[in-house]
Parts: sequence; structure tokens; C-alpha cells
Amino acid sequence: MGNKQQIPYKECRISDVKRLSVAGAGLAGCEAAWQAAKRGIYVDLYEMKPVKRSEAHKADTFAELVCSNSFKSMNIENASGLLKEEMRTMGSLILECADGAKVPAGGALAVDRERFSGLVTEKINSCANINVIVREVTEIPEDEAVIIATGPLTTGALADAVKSFTGKEQLHFFDAAAPLIEADSIDMSRAFRAARYGKGEGDYINCPMNREEYEKFHAALISAETAEVREFEAGMLFEGCMPVECMAQRGRDTIRYGPLKPVGLTDPLTGRRPYAVVQLRQDNAAASLYNMVGFQTHLKWNEQKRVFRMIPGLGNAEFARYGVMHRNTYINSPELLDCTYKLKDKGEQPVYFAGQITGVEGYIESAASGLVAGINAARLLKGKTAAVFPLYTAIGALAGYISSPGLVGFQPMNINFGIIGIPPGLRDTCSKNRLSKTERAEYALNTIRKTAAEV
Repeated sequence: MGNKQQIPYKECRISDVKRLSVAGAGLAGCEAAWQAAKRGIYVDLYEMKPVKRSEAHKADTFAELVCSNSFKSMNIENASGLLKEEMRTMGSLILECADGAKVPAGGALAVDRERFSGLVTEKINSCANINVIVREVTEIPEDEAVIIATGPLTTGALADAVKSFTGKEQLHFFDAAAPLIEADSIDMSRAFRAARYGKGEGDYINCPMNREEYEKFHAALISAETAEVREFEAGMLFEGCMPVECMAQRGRDTIRYGPLKPVGLTDPLTGRRPYAVVQLRQDNAAASLYNMVGFQTHLKWNEQKRVFRMIPGLGNAEFARYGVMHRNTYINSPELLDCTYKLKDKGEQPVYFAGQITGVEGYIESAASGLVAGINAARLLKGKTAAVFPLYTAIGALAGYISSPGLVGFQPMNINFGIIGIPPGLRDTCSKNRLSKTERAEYALNTIRKTAAEV
């Protein structure tokens, strides 16, 4: 816990002390609290666990990863890799802890989820400027500087308060998590270790399929029984986290060109590229659990066991966690927020949102929004001008996407080069090829280095 004496919540006013309330100790909330605290702001960080949990949370620690353990690519020619490098440069708490808890994953950054969450919790609790308060936030306090980072599972009284406070209807979609498999139950006489194109050192376990095995699996997958979805929620699936059975319904080869693509892999038993491949990624430092890559699912648990055991190498698989599906909620950010994640048109009260509730999608994207909100809340409380990240940086592109007024059909978005702008100096020479992404990334990082020194 923080060492500063607690000022009673209702007695603290912006004019009295440079103090900020942050609701939610997920990735975005912890990052926001950390960034503000580093800049001399006293932060009250509210977290309802362990007194109360959402349907997806199990641990008592902060920044719990409830879906994949992967933070995606580390290559700066990939937008996700660029975003991570920008955040490292800005002194991100989440990236520092992720780097300290990483497990082998080829060219990706994957973490031991328990160690990662433990490191974040330790850092937050040891920060003298952060006071952790175990309490569910059910309303947006008046006359307080506040960051709402309660995540995509925000429900109940706070969801109603957000709706009332913003005057806008919330949007929602479904998100799905993949199963975890016990490593010693995988048949390595059928599976093999390798990363695509030889990257890494056999960081993935690969379960190869021939054409007959794939077709039988596909038929079973599309006919398997799913958990019940309420009628008014049907069809609200986010493309970036689509359940594997929904992808399979789109066509016989859809998943074979998606999560089961065999490119860059050779089956040592045949010496040939398989017809399809299911990849398993290490999920903890002990390498005792593996995540089924791309297998977010809404199948009933008994059906998951039946169908997924048809995959070669998983005939006797033991599931440490079955795939689950839950409703995610996000606000209509383009109408509500500016590029610092601050709520517009609410007078002098500084109210920010951060994390997936804003419509950014993904672990690192959520933390990036918290970073921007935390920095800017601190600057506002200190009477400084806002820190606006250029649209040609990954951090700025995300902030620009969620705050673009008039955006029709707003949907959650992962970082990608499609929303990252072209730097002014490269506009005339930049083309859509691999080299141009390197140039754009280097330009963005140079800008972020300057920004880090200034804010």
C-alpha cells in the first residue's frame, strides 16, 4: 500500500491537493496510476477485488490477464511491436513488468501471467504516491479528478452511472478466451516444437493435421453445441477475438488460412508442410500450461473436450481452463472523448476514461490508453498543457482513432499501420512496403524519445 496518509475520499477536492482517483486496477488503471504518481500526483487507486470479482477474474492481484498471455509481436515493423517500444521509451509500468515475466514465444512477447500480475501488484503497492483502496466504485464522484478504467466488464451501478453521466448509450460486443492445456498431457509423438520460419527456438508446440484429419475436425467444430446466447446479444462479436467455431462457420478453409495456417512450418515426421496446424503457446514460466493459439471459443465445456481432443497430439489433453465467452462493454468514444482520453463538454471537472471501455482492443493498447490518460491527468492537475501524441506514432494513432468525431460504426480496434499516420518528412517517399514501415517506426520512436524527455 502507499505510505501517504489517506485524505477522506469525499473531502478531497481538486483545489485542495494534487490528487487523482483511478477506478480499476487492470492494465489501464495501473498504468494510469503509475504515470500520474511518477509525476508527483497522489493517486487513490480503487479496486473491488478480492471483495468482489467479475465473471472473468480469478486472482486477487492487479493487471490480471483473463484471455491470452501474449502481448503479440516485438518487431517494430509490426504495429503492435512499435507500440510496445514506444511505451518502453515512455517508461511504461506494464511493459517493464511484461519484460520481467516473459516466456519463450518466438518473435512475440508472452508472459507468465501469474508472475506478470504479481510484478505489477508489487510495483503499485510499493509506490508511495499510490494509495490502494479496496472498494467497488459505483458512481462517478463530483468535483474529483478521476480516471475510469474499470474495463470491458463494467456492469451494474457504475455502468448505469457512466451512461447517465455521458448521456450516451453504451455499445457492447462479445469477447472469448482460449482454453489452457496441461503440458504433460500433450502427445509429443504426434506434435512437434517449432516457430514459424525458424524464429525462436521451438517456442511453440505444433499439432499437425493432414487433409482428412482437418476435414473431420472442421465438421465436428461447426456442428458442436455452443453455450446459450441471449437473443438481444446475438451477433455482437468482435472480429479481432472471434470464436474459432464462428470463423469455421464462414467456410471450410477459413480457419486454415487463419489460426490453423501451416505456413513456415515443416512436420518432422513427414518432411512436408502440414495441411493445417494447431499451435500451442507456453502460458507460464514453468512451461506446465499451454494456450491454444486462436482458439477463443463459446463451445460448451463438454463439447470443447470432445472436439479439441480430435486434434492430433491432444487426444488425451487435460484442460486447466476451458474457453469462456463474456460480454464486453465500451463507450461511444468518438463522440465523448478527446485525444487525451478526457471526457469532453463536462465543464471544469477532469474525467478521463482508459482501457477497453474506450474501444481500444488488446492488452498493450489498453495500457497505452492508461499511459496517455495518466500523463495528461497529472499535467492538468499541475496546470500544464495537454500532451498530445502525434498521429504518426502508435500511441497517438490509438488516441486519434477513439477520438475521431463523426466516425460511423465505431468498433473496438487493435493498433495497426492502417490507422498510424505517415510522418510529414516521409509523406512523399513512403510506400506501402516493409522498408517504409521501418522508416515510419524509426521516425515515430525518435518523436517519442523527445516526448518522453518533455513530459
